[in-house]
Amino acid sequence: MIRRHNQNRTIVLLVAPAFVFVLVFFILPLLFLLSQSVLPEDGGFTLTGYADFFESRVSRIVYQRTLKLGLIVTGICVLMSYPAAFVLARMPARRRSFLMLLVILPLMTNAVARTFAWLIILGQRGMINQTLLALELVERPVRFMYTETAIVLGLTQLFLPLMVLPLVSAMENIPDDVLEAARSLGANRLTTFLRIIVPLSSDGLVLGATLVFTGSVTAFVTPAILGGSRLLLMSTLLRQEAVILFDLHAASVVAVVMILTTLAVNLLLRVLRVQQV
Repeated sequence: MIRRHNQNRTIVLLVAPAFVFVLVFFILPLLFLLSQSVLPEDGGFTLTGYADFFESRVSRIVYQRTLKLGLIVTGICVLMSYPAAFVLARMPARRRSFLMLLVILPLMTNAVARTFAWLIILGQRGMINQTLLALELVERPVRFMYTETAIVLGLTQLFLPLMVLPLVSAMENIPDDVLEAARSLGANRLTTFLRIIVPLSSDGLVLGATLVFTGSVTAFVTPAILGGSRLLLMSTLLRQEAVILFDLHAASVVAVVMILTTLAVNLLLRVLRVQQV
């Protein structure tokens, strides 16, 4: 009994620093943000900030655009990551470690530098336009910058590794015998992928999709540079409310809506995962 008590005490002491850190730097700021969104400076509990947000045509357009681009980027990352993750998970350890380094390498580069690199590719005098003009496929430079397509490309390149890594980790735990058994029972590659690989790698899919969607919805630098000042997303709208208009109440409402949206998507993914299993 005394030994078990000492073990519990040791566990509490070891967990306490992490708990205090999460409490001070994560939970308390979230509670403060939530309270600021429902308790304006003049006092009294109110949800008018949320009502004003969804009644505003501009806010609705920005929210729908952010949600749409987040889902598009997540879907593209899923489609691109599954084949790559499956191949990486089945490779010998030495070759896989080298290729995994190439996957992780973009994460070691600053997001601002990676985003500005797209200016060289998508700009009026960028690589794509120069190639199109040289091949005489167009008469004048095509406008790629400051469009939703540019934002999707930038966010996909930014967050693709966050989808590959969880999927590789999940697929490494799929036994080869299971795939061989599926083939011996007559399952083709598509059936094996849909009925075996996807369900068994659903944990990695949920984690990766949550990371990519959350990053896409909350990213600021990439939408600000590639989308410009007219193509607002929730992150750029949040900056506008807080820094330019100095409306902290409206900014806190935008922040809470972003948080609730990412939580809702994560919950939806978990529900779909449970149904698959």
